[in-house]
Amino acid sequence: MPLNFQATQQHLRNFEFRKLFINELGWNNPPHALKPADAEAKGGVGFHRAPVAELSGITVFEITTPGGAIPEANDRAAIHAAVAKLAAENILIFTDKARTQSLWYWVKREAGKAHRRPHLYVKGQPGDLFISKLDALRVDISELDKDGKLAPGEGNRRVKKALDVERVTKKFYDQFTKEHAAFLKSFAACIPVRGDAEWYASVMLNRLMFVYFIQHKGFLDEDRDYLRTRLNLTRRERGKDQFHSFYRRFLIKLFHDGLGGKKRTTELEKLIGRIPYLNGGMFDVHELEKKYDTGIEIPDAAFERIFDYFDKYDWVLDPARTVQQPGDKEEINPDVLGYIFEKYINQKQMGAYYTKEDITEYISKNTIIPFLFDAARKECSVAFENPNGPTVWDLLAKNPDRYIYAAVKKGVELPLPKNIEAGVGDVSKRDGWNKSAEAEFALPTETWREVVARRTRCEEIREKLAAGKVRDINELITLNLDIRRFALDVIENCEGPDLLRAFWHAITTITVLDPTCGSGAFIFAALNILEPLYEACLDRMTEFLNDETLKHDAAKLK
Repeated sequence: MPLNFQATQQHLRNFEFRKLFINELGWNNPPHALKPADAEAKGGVGFHRAPVAELSGITVFEITTPGGAIPEANDRAAIHAAVAKLAAENILIFTDKARTQSLWYWVKREAGKAHRRPHLYVKGQPGDLFISKLDALRVDISELDKDGKLAPGEGNRRVKKALDVERVTKKFYDQFTKEHAAFLKSFAACIPVRGDAEWYASVMLNRLMFVYFIQHKGFLDEDRDYLRTRLNLTRRERGKDQFHSFYRRFLIKLFHDGLGGKKRTTELEKLIGRIPYLNGGMFDVHELEKKYDTGIEIPDAAFERIFDYFDKYDWVLDPARTVQQPGDKEEINPDVLGYIFEKYINQKQMGAYYTKEDITEYISKNTIIPFLFDAARKECSVAFENPNGPTVWDLLAKNPDRYIYAAVKKGVELPLPKNIEAGVGDVSKRDGWNKSAEAEFALPTETWREVVARRTRCEEIREKLAAGKVRDINELITLNLDIRRFALDVIENCEGPDLLRAFWHAITTITVLDPTCGSGAFIFAALNILEPLYEACLDRMTEFLNDETLKHDAAKLK
């Protein structure tokens, strides 16, 4: 029985995870021994776990945190390690307090290494791509044995198929290397310099893959099979591999005059149809095309082979999909494609590397948030510099611990062992300070010396915050404070519309530039920083409007 798309979409949008897994995906109720509970992971990270469903030893948990936000990468890893002690094989679904975002988290273990696989779903997205992934998790009752289990290893295989992006990446790349070589061979004689020929093959395939994404959105003459259609049309009109081949007669004109050019003539529109102008440089005349001018010829058969290969995949621009039912093809999305090129193709030649999410998140939040604060400060300086009234910095003084990361506070409230305490004020009594500290006091690998130094640093930060000495957003970076939490709190606690309007204007007009953008990892990280702030602005605006409505209604009653 096929997946009920509408019901699955509804449960996903409503964050009804138990109904989703049990009613639609055919999983079992979680074991009775597993009950909702509060717990703590390494580093003092508190969380609440609620079992959702189970299948063949794989348990799904919904995870929330006391602060209400989806935890950052390192904290997610710590929570996973804690949950794995209860259920070694698991899928964690992290949700925020408002239940507007869910981050599905699965860890792949391979060759002694753990590979994190996060998948974000934001409320309001159509969810088609996400549902296509979930379809791989669906089981039919006929597939289960008398104990309600799948065949050994089948559960893990399905989870891997659904959530392991690397699987699709490797599969795509393994074949891509062969197709790249075949494509290169088809025109290598036209470009005598081997390095130039390899380069031009990559240029052409990059362009074609980009076109595959936009054609599947219907952006090219409203034809989701645009390139294939035009190849067939050219071959019918001009003859297979004649002087005016698909490459020379159509493709170069599409790239340079259509996608890369603003001017449209009647003749051009007749040839390429209704095509948008893309001001990005990808489709400009390449230096190799200038160098070899009209000497490059690529046979139609080379493109036919490439299109056959590309057509095995569903080229998806997440989150919106135009198809109404999840398909059978495996998805390729821009993030995955960028990962392929950075990790496998361009790395040796161009020194490109895939930057992991914890790094992109750290850099993004510590650049974007200060920019937003500086912009808001220019429009509403009184909220930041008022000498006779409240300012945004009062939040730091009011609750310092809220903005100190749990890892920094680990074990700080516990009294030190007497032998360690004795050496705090007297160096001569420092015994065992270079030994590994006990787990309840320490972060992984910390010695007692490092524990004491961290505790001291924590107390200094607390005192500085409580005294109101932190009055600049950049100081939060210097002190390694939770700048993201602070930004959300400032917006959520805006007392008047002026400050809220200033943040709203900053968030909605900011431009983010990644000058070496490959997979878009930093751009996605930027989106994950900005979106919650955007939502917080909308929520606070709604509260202001509701307050005004209540005042108006009360005045009418009087």
